[in-house]
Amino acid sequence: MGWFEERAGLAGAVAVITGGAGGLGESIVRDLAANGVRPAVLDIDADAAEALRSDLVAAGTECLVHCGDVRDPAVLAGLFDAVDERWGRVDILVNIVGGTFRSPFVDTSPKGWDALVRTNLSHVLQACSLAVPRMREGGRGGSIVNITTIEAHRAAPGYAVYSAAKATVEQFARTLSVEVAPYGIRVNNVAPDFVPTPGLEKLAVGEHALADATSAGIAIPMGRVGHVHDVSNCVVFLASGLSSFVTGTTLHPDGGVLASSGWFNWPGTGWANYAPASVLEGMSSVPAG
Repeated sequence: MGWFEERAGLAGAVAVITGGAGGLGESIVRDLAANGVRPAVLDIDADAAEALRSDLVAAGTECLVHCGDVRDPAVLAGLFDAVDERWGRVDILVNIVGGTFRSPFVDTSPKGWDALVRTNLSHVLQACSLAVPRMREGGRGGSIVNITTIEAHRAAPGYAVYSAAKATVEQFARTLSVEVAPYGIRVNNVAPDFVPTPGLEKLAVGEHALADATSAGIAIPMGRVGHVHDVSNCVVFLASGLSSFVTGTTLHPDGGVLASSGWFNWPGTGWANYAPASVLEGMSSVPAG
């Protein structure tokens, strides 16, 4: 056993992962499984769930993969019951499911607010309420990791309720981490910026969005968009013994976007927190319509 495997201590651990059959979730599941974790996955996409199950089984990975809506309390509880029956332990919980739509706040309604809260917050609360007692009774501690977003840490015009729900997850995790610390249970968050996946690309705004290399070079200090492994690497770290003294915090795999806080690397001008004259002149020369 090598240094990483010995200190990580992931071999044989059981992880419950919500939304783990596509995009970020699939990468997280596969990377955890590659380190010996036995994943129990819940995803609403039946085809993606079956494809993931087939791949994991073919690779010799012990797994449970259920198709269902994490927002349904009975469905989520059913996954934990199946984990109890199969393995009798929960060591890791990764809450991935989330989603939003773009709209000015005044154009949204209570029905829309409720949908956003259920999609981004409520299931996190329930999953934690199901995981913590199992981790505590197991006596081995545990790790809870929530996938949030950079929008929980900055203004997000057009996504007011979404950003509020994600910020609530951040604060919930911080408080829960203190409550469960005496049991060796850690609670942390991973807050990426835009990482191109089929789901997230639907939210891209503008002709090129951030998939354009020039746009990424301006907006992201490291000069590239994120990759799913940038996020899954953080989750593996937080799930493992390598982060055994890390709790109540957030990792930001965003290429420096949060740190830059509105500073952009304008071509030919360099770093500035305002649009340079050349850009403004170019905008004024574009015909209206």
